[in-house]
Formats: sequence, C-alpha cells, structure tokens
Amino acid sequence: MSDVLMYSTRICPYCVRAEQLLQHKGVTVQKILVDHHPERMEEMIEITGRRTVPQIFIGDTHVGGYDDLAALEMAGQLEPMLGQTAETI
Repeated sequence: MSDVLMYSTRICPYCVRAEQLLQHKGVTVQKILVDHHPERMEEMIEITGRRTVPQIFIGDTHVGGYDDLAALEMAGQLEPMLGQTAETI
C-alpha cells in the first residue's frame, strides 16, 4: 500500500472529507498541519504550485486536492494508486 501525505489545516472541511475517504479505504494519512507550521505552507506551495489545502500525495504522486481525489475514486483509479484491489478493502 502506498504512503499518503496530506498538507491540511484543522478547520478545512475538504481536508476532513479527504481524510474520511482515505480512512474508508483503510489508509492512514500522514498529515502536515500548515496552520500550526507556517513554514510547511511555503514548502507545500513550492512543491505543488498551489496555495489551497488539502494537497494530497500518494507515494511520490501529487494527486491535488479533495476534488481531484474524489474524481480518482469515481473513475475507479484511486484503489490502484493506493496499491489496493477490491479484495483488500
């Protein structure tokens, strides 16, 4: 299973939804709370070119935000990215 990293804040509803979707898949999310560590926000912007949270990485792949994650799920592409099959969920 691939590691998942998410830049987020504690008050972001899209961050909560992304984490819930990933937890439903049995994935543990490593969160970087940019509201508590502003220097990590600059890191996120430099890496992704985006200023909004969440910013989600599956392994080394930048997925994007919650809408991008949900689109992968709807297209049936999220599980393969996570290294899962239907039987492992």
